[in-house]
Amino acid sequence: MEQNSQANIQMGSRDAMKKLYTKINNLSVSSELLEFINNELLKNTKVSPEKFWLGFDKAVHELAPRNKELIQIRESLQTKIDNWHIENKGNQINQIEYKKFLKEIGYLKKVGPDFKIKTKNVDEEITSIAGPQLVVPIMNERYALNAANARWMSLYDSLYGTDVIKSEEGGSERYDPSRGQEVIKYVREFLDKYVPIEETSWKNISGLKVKNGNLLIFKNEKKYKLKNLEKFIGHRGESDKPSGIILKNNNLHIEIIINPRAFSAAHDIAGISDVIVESAVSTICDNEDSVAAVDAEDKVVCYRNWLGLMKGDLKSTFVKNGKKFERKLNPDRSYISSNGKGLKLHGRSLLLIRNVGHLMTNPAITLKDGSEIPEGIMDAFITTAACLHDLIKKGNSRTGSFYIVKPKMHGPDECAFTDLIFTKVEEVLELEKFTCKIGIMDEERRTSSNLKECIRALENRVFFINTGFLDRTGDEIHTSIEAGPMIKKGDMKSSKWINAYENNNVDIGLKCGFSGKAQIGKGMWAMPDKMAEMMEQKIGHLNAGANCAWVPSPTAAALHTLHYHEINIFDKQKELQKREIAKLDDLLTIPIADRPNWSIEEINSEISNSSQTLLGYVVRWIDQGVGCSKVPDINNIGLMEDRATLRISSQHIANWIRHGICSSKQVLEIMKKMAKIVDEQNKGDKSYQNMSPDFGKSVAFKAACDLVFHGRTQPSGYTEPLLHLNRLIKKN
Repeated sequence: MEQNSQANIQMGSRDAMKKLYTKINNLSVSSELLEFINNELLKNTKVSPEKFWLGFDKAVHELAPRNKELIQIRESLQTKIDNWHIENKGNQINQIEYKKFLKEIGYLKKVGPDFKIKTKNVDEEITSIAGPQLVVPIMNERYALNAANARWMSLYDSLYGTDVIKSEEGGSERYDPSRGQEVIKYVREFLDKYVPIEETSWKNISGLKVKNGNLLIFKNEKKYKLKNLEKFIGHRGESDKPSGIILKNNNLHIEIIINPRAFSAAHDIAGISDVIVESAVSTICDNEDSVAAVDAEDKVVCYRNWLGLMKGDLKSTFVKNGKKFERKLNPDRSYISSNGKGLKLHGRSLLLIRNVGHLMTNPAITLKDGSEIPEGIMDAFITTAACLHDLIKKGNSRTGSFYIVKPKMHGPDECAFTDLIFTKVEEVLELEKFTCKIGIMDEERRTSSNLKECIRALENRVFFINTGFLDRTGDEIHTSIEAGPMIKKGDMKSSKWINAYENNNVDIGLKCGFSGKAQIGKGMWAMPDKMAEMMEQKIGHLNAGANCAWVPSPTAAALHTLHYHEINIFDKQKELQKREIAKLDDLLTIPIADRPNWSIEEINSEISNSSQTLLGYVVRWIDQGVGCSKVPDINNIGLMEDRATLRISSQHIANWIRHGICSSKQVLEIMKKMAKIVDEQNKGDKSYQNMSPDFGKSVAFKAACDLVFHGRTQPSGYTEPLLHLNRLIKKN
């Protein structure tokens, strides 16, 4: 009954939008989206609106049935797995029998012969430069611009504003000279370590000059040189009085800024005012987990921002402290090389676009049978069409490639379908085959278990594989939701399956020839205020063999890049190729609690923590359309929350309810209690709408409850269906 009423509300809101649709061939297209595509997206491209809509219409109607079929296969496999666990309830899982069963139902695919990926025309930011990767919601133009411009960041500013540098006046708005000196000391030690000077330290120098292609470093009247002369590659300004010195280590650039008049150089005898580090080498502009885009209005915002980045003309104006500012894309950086010629370095992060997965449909376009368009297919055509503008000016990719990150694919067949989608896209947009490169998010259990065959299905397109711990955990729980109660969320990080999962991603990637050709990535640092901890822990991603890892902010990118100066990833990957590859048995070990004898206090604490962040995220998603939030946890520590964190929290509670660790009534009481805390945490936000005390009137609270209490029946445990439904209700 409840689902029917929700469907009626949804249908009503969509009926109200029908008058805003225009019929194009066999499609009904939101007028807002139609206008954007015809008048902005395709303008000044070789593809006319007539040609686009004719090809798009044909392709969508060919692809949509297969899309639907693949989603049905997911559901069928899940039902079979649920039934197997129910039939074997109370018995210890026999791994041999379990694997045999997974092969019989087609969950595990036959592994083919060894091969190497064949992807061509890939930019150096992917193939040969290891470094941080930013993920930014494309819906926010200012954030998108900040991320694109985070290729070059001030190390002074990044250190001064974070907890990496300790000082008594940590939170003061006044400049703290002692803190400033600690920053300078930290940076000089960094330079000493990775671009050392013969017989002296960067702490002691008094000046810098360039002569005959060499960097001369002065300590009073005495001259010194770098230990490795090749690390100096150029300068700005006059050679005897340079304004900048550009260095290179592990394929990453460092620029020393010399400006004796600057405030930051007041006590620096060499006149060094800052050190700029190459930081966010690549950036994922996210159309998926970190945005709340549920209809044509929202999608056009996303598409328009992406188009602006591809055209190079995206701007953002904002007011700060009563002053109006304009933000736009940074230009390339120009220097004089060590051999006296011009040297130009790319000024912006290499931009990738993350489309949505295969599951969701969107009311922005309806097909000839009245059904909504699969959103992933719509994304594929429109985000790729935006890239046509970059083909001409090559402001993003210098090789003429388009980089699409594809999330939430389940197994090789779905990867092959993605290949088919982009083959159709290339045909319609008259692109050379394999122009569209695909990044595989290894975040679903069926993909991890069949990773080699997933890569094979995209061997001509794949440029990246990346582990996503939270989504992967969400799918781990949902796939085996009937197997028994899961261990605590915090214990997942040390469980057998996750260690195998992280290693398997690297092992298979290296075996398939990724090193020097494609990225092997690792997941997000979720605590943007805890940079000192990040600097201690995130180097683990490099030691694990990743040549990129996700960061939540430009500042985090500037700091995380220091790790890539410390470790040469390509040397590390050579070492790792010698180890034994991760075992499938370990990967398939289900993280069930052996003896779930937790106290009521432990259980309530676990549910409270999950409920708190779940509610804090959902209320902003539903009420304000914010897809990615820094949500204070129960201890008021800000955590980056998106749909991946929501998926694991909702699935974990749903699993515990299913196996009697807690009751629905118990969880509801905790959620009401946590809702009040979330309300209190957001009392300074004028646009915030309280969930308490009238919980029945809060669409957001109801959505949060549905995610938990109906979590077991959500497709693959995804949160999108319920979020989209309730956001549409809220909007309309």
